[in-house]
Amino acid sequence: MRTLLFSLILAALSIGAAQAQITYGIKTGINLAKVSNLDDQKFNPSYFVTGFVDFPLSNQFSIQPGISLQGKGSTVETTVKPGDASPAGDYKSTLNTMSVEAPINAIYYIPTGSGKTFLSAGPYLGYTISGKVKDSRPDGKETRDISFSGSDKNMNRLDAGLNFSVGYKLYNGFLIQAGYGLGLNDLNASKSNKANSNRTINFGIGFQW
Repeated sequence: MRTLLFSLILAALSIGAAQAQITYGIKTGINLAKVSNLDDQKFNPSYFVTGFVDFPLSNQFSIQPGISLQGKGSTVETTVKPGDASPAGDYKSTLNTMSVEAPINAIYYIPTGSGKTFLSAGPYLGYTISGKVKDSRPDGKETRDISFSGSDKNMNRLDAGLNFSVGYKLYNGFLIQAGYGLGLNDLNASKSNKANSNRTINFGIGFQW
């Protein structure tokens, strides 16, 4: 994955240097996040902000490297009935993480009406800079920081995966998109538990100039 990203960066930079129509853009929007292999999950809402450079290879095809701030995580909700081992009531645990990611996407443009429909796909590398878990139980609430190192480590910082999106860009530069992020790295630091990877649906708007 890292070798592929590095190769795409070099290709984009070398090709882009010869192009006259390099453009820049920014996107922001909502993330609806989960992680794999967890029961009783609901989407955890967060946000993303992405800056990118568009290197055109032809009228319909571009390479877009970028840098992105991504909020992800998960929300698990369960209800314990009277008579079970735990105190009866509602239990909720919310994982919130913030990551810096470097995506490199291949973009295919299709002229449509007053703009272009675009299809996008490519890999990303991510580094989690912060994380918290908020627990709500019948007997109270608790917030704790995620540990990324040491003997109490419970999450891996590094992430990698694939991005997919579809959208529409007007000729004035305004764009809308919907996408999906498929995490491939195991975030769980404990090898005795099931692998947990990011799964993210996103909706955003942006501008490219």
